[in-house]
Amino acid sequence: MDTLATKTDPAKDLDVIVVGAGMVGTALAALLAQAGMQVALVEARAEPLGWHDVDDTQAGARVSALTPVSQRLLTHLGAWPAMARFRVTPYRYMQVWDGEGSGEIHFSADEAGVAVLGHIVENDVTQAALNDLVREHPKVACFFGAVPRTLQTTASGRWLTLADGQVLHAPLLVAADGARSALRDLAEIDVTSDDMRQEAVVTTVKCTQTHGGTARQAFLEGGPLAFLPLTLNDDARFCSIVWSTTPEHADTLAGLTPEAFGQALGEAFGHRLGGVSVCGGIYRFPLVQRHARQYVKPHLALVGDAAHSIHPLAGQGVNLGLMDAAVLAEEVINAWSRGAPWGELSTLDRYERRRRWDNTAMLGLMKGFRELFGSRMPVFTLARNLGMSGMNRLAPVKRIVMRQATGERGRLPLSCR
Repeated sequence: MDTLATKTDPAKDLDVIVVGAGMVGTALAALLAQAGMQVALVEARAEPLGWHDVDDTQAGARVSALTPVSQRLLTHLGAWPAMARFRVTPYRYMQVWDGEGSGEIHFSADEAGVAVLGHIVENDVTQAALNDLVREHPKVACFFGAVPRTLQTTASGRWLTLADGQVLHAPLLVAADGARSALRDLAEIDVTSDDMRQEAVVTTVKCTQTHGGTARQAFLEGGPLAFLPLTLNDDARFCSIVWSTTPEHADTLAGLTPEAFGQALGEAFGHRLGGVSVCGGIYRFPLVQRHARQYVKPHLALVGDAAHSIHPLAGQGVNLGLMDAAVLAEEVINAWSRGAPWGELSTLDRYERRRRWDNTAMLGLMKGFRELFGSRMPVFTLARNLGMSGMNRLAPVKRIVMRQATGERGRLPLSCR
């Protein structure tokens, strides 16, 4: 087992242990370390992702639609300049339509009063930039190739034993280890699950027409199909594809040749960007919406997918997780800086109050969208098309919707303002 932990005695002088070095966990570790706290970052993967692992000629399969609020957080951390130098694709427009009817709605950055609606960024690009922040930071002890085995609680905090026998202790332990969080299970926190009976099929394509800085999404019979704009080497004809559909249809799509899959994508999308050629691997994963029944226990907090996982149709998953990290860091740093107990419920409850309502509302909204657009009943089809067409003519309503979509919700932490 490869372990990197040379900057501190791992069993002493830790303020926070973060388990899970994905985008959310790494951002949280960076926020805490930059404030002066001593952090252990624990990750099962053997090595951190570096810039040498990111292909500069081909887009990664997994991308996120980062909001302007998430961009501000990443700028605050110092990660955004490196991301922008490597590859990010801004989008100023959105088009959403019902593939079963005539309803369609258009959004623009000008209507929302912002420079851009967001950026499509490969997850590996964000991860590599965040890893640079923590890998050499004197306040971060990185443990890669490290798997949690047991968890104990004392009055002073949490004791985490790793598979290789190492023991870590801190007043606060944070689970950032994904939707199937092992740490959440060790802490005996239950989740509610909603199996959507859908799978997401993802790939990268090249179209015959440029994307025009527009994110497009069609609601089809099996689920939504998104064409998210990507620009590679100044060529704006690329898109990242996320097709949420039934497992049976996903089986059919996965069995197609790249040429046949490109043709199927073009037909399903109404050839809005002309011909479609698949230029990356085709991947699929099941969609399950989860929500932890509680985000905190004494000396323990959940963030990101460990606390909630959401349908990808609105691209909000990583943005919700980054906001979790920003709010938790703000509450913890405020308590730590004034000598208050940052791992106790008196501090952690404030984090849960600030984040649970927003996350619950977004999870409910995505479930409502899925049910509304998933129904083939004529009355729902009519309601969808009338609603979309009506909203498209109401600029004030569209501005409100866009402010929500760009992350401008509630009391933002200082790192995101």
